[in-house]
Amino acid sequence: MKAAMLVSPGVVEARDAPTPEPGPNDVLVRVRAAGLNRADAIMSTGAMHGSHGGPGTILGIECAGEIERVGANARDFKKGDRVMCSGGGAFAEYAVIPTQRVNAAPASLDWRQAGSMPVAMQTMHDAIMTNGGLKPGESVLIQGASSGVGLLGLQIAKAMGAGVVLGTSSNAERRGKLKDFGADVAIDTSDPQWPDHVKEATGGKGSA
Repeated sequence: MKAAMLVSPGVVEARDAPTPEPGPNDVLVRVRAAGLNRADAIMSTGAMHGSHGGPGTILGIECAGEIERVGANARDFKKGDRVMCSGGGAFAEYAVIPTQRVNAAPASLDWRQAGSMPVAMQTMHDAIMTNGGLKPGESVLIQGASSGVGLLGLQIAKAMGAGVVLGTSSNAERRGKLKDFGADVAIDTSDPQWPDHVKEATGGKGSA
């Protein structure tokens, strides 16, 4: 298969690589689209991202495609399933992904949309729901809300029943679009009084 491989720091080339074999708890995905993340840019310089990186690494940490093969224990999936995933080696024709990082790709998303969704979606759902423990009616403040991760955070908070969803951006043009993605209140953090605006929007409960 062809893969985007880090040859040396700052040098990424399309190289031939063996098609990987899925382990018992993995699936082999035929990649249709892959997202580009900051972690990929970091690894392209030769730096490590956690335990991943270094010469010979196939870059890419998220993708979407169809399952080609399943491991012995991957009983929730089958060949042909349309999925979106986070995991290493995504900039290739095929990628092995652990089953816990695989999600069904909704038919409403095209390949490019599905391929850019998993990392941001999982990051923000974990932050808001798993660690944040959001309960219906509670307020949520998303800092840096005009980023890709931030925009998904706004939508997750709104979909999960947050009372007041606040998003911050110091860029006026981007801030003006936050309400299109679920923000009830858009906050300008270049304004020294922005914490007061948060408290006002949350009935005095917000803090900075």
